Amino acid sequence: MNSTIFVLGPAGSGKSTFTGSFVEWMQSNNYNAIAVNLDPGTEFLPYEPDVDVRDYVVLQDIMQDYSLGPNGAQILAADLIANQIDDIKKEIDEYDTDYVIVDTPGQLELFAFRTSSEFIMDQISDRKGFIAFLMDPMVAISPSGYVSLLTLSASVFFRFYTPFINIINKIDLLNDSDLLKLKSWSYDAGVLYEDLRNEKPNMNNVYLTEILKSLQEIGTSSTPIFCSSKELKGLEYIYSAIQMVYSGGEDLEKR
Repeated sequence: MNSTIFVLGPAGSGKSTFTGSFVEWMQSNNYNAIAVNLDPGTEFLPYEPDVDVRDYVVLQDIMQDYSLGPNGAQILAADLIANQIDDIKKEIDEYDTDYVIVDTPGQLELFAFRTSSEFIMDQISDRKGFIAFLMDPMVAISPSGYVSLLTLSASVFFRFYTPFINIINKIDLLNDSDLLKLKSWSYDAGVLYEDLRNEKPNMNNVYLTEILKSLQEIGTSSTPIFCSSKELKGLEYIYSAIQMVYSGGEDLEKR
């Protein structure tokens, strides 16, 4: 049975670049992996997908056939993909690979909160998937932005109730000071609480502080892994985190 990693995150978090880079990193380290594009509306991908949902469902065709705008077409596309899932799963299985990295649609809310998406993920992964939730560092760099992303990550976790890790991607865009600040928030909740209170003393931050406390109490504010898809940095830590979930640290792949 393969390990299926679904790459989710808000628009701009770098899902497609991460997917291509992670597959490249795995293959360069002699791990057997393929990339699956699950976004029927993308016009450009920074990698060559081994399995492409656009061979089954094309967003432009849906817009034309059903007289829908992009958002409505994305919603309908999820249902149409579900109808084609047996063929998509068969194509994936033909690769007989150990790792399947799935690039999901750019607009998180149009995928993560659709009932058909849960069905699609279950079918592709045989109900044993793993979520890599990407965060944009340019949003996370403020205390309120960081907590907001943790909240969004938690909502995705509760939506699918699937093993997951948080990943702060594109750290190559950060200077050393900002990266150090993000890491201090990740490793020391007290620092984050203090910076959140001092950011803008208002009701919004009081609300976010209470949200953060709740996330920590229920254990969904996991320490993120920092990586750069562009520079292939930190991907080994993501691989290790996935291994710990699937096999207690033992490699699953044929080498």
